Amino acid sequence: MSINITVSHIALQVTNLQRSTDFYQNIVGLPPLEEPFKIGRHSWFALGPGCQLHLIAGAEQLPGFHIDHHLAMSTPLFEAFIEKLTDNGVAYCDARKNWGVVHVRPDGIRQVFFQDPDGYWLEMNNEFPVPVNPV
Repeated sequence: MSINITVSHIALQVTNLQRSTDFYQNIVGLPPLEEPFKIGRHSWFALGPGCQLHLIAGAEQLPGFHIDHHLAMSTPLFEAFIEKLTDNGVAYCDARKNWGVVHVRPDGIRQVFFQDPDGYWLEMNNEFPVPVNPV
């Protein structure tokens, strides 16, 4: 029997909620969602169909993150996104941390990696990867 599982949300604890909210809304371009708690500790964003990103205030400090620990997203406006990163002084790199380099994967998908204000790694692709057949 196969259980149908989907991703509901991803939660990241952040050191400065307003700074991170501004980054995900204005730099990454995620649309904000109304969050139900209304206690000033959360910002919610739409992250594709049926999935959300929840930012939660309260992190005192975060450890450095490895680039392999990342959240990957896709946009059909990849070149415009790269320009937006550059215009806002957000450095990007390939998976080997060659800064300013756009990587082209073997399947033709272009990607860059960059970090949010707390050091979480994010990946942006130019399109959704082709689904892999289940085993």
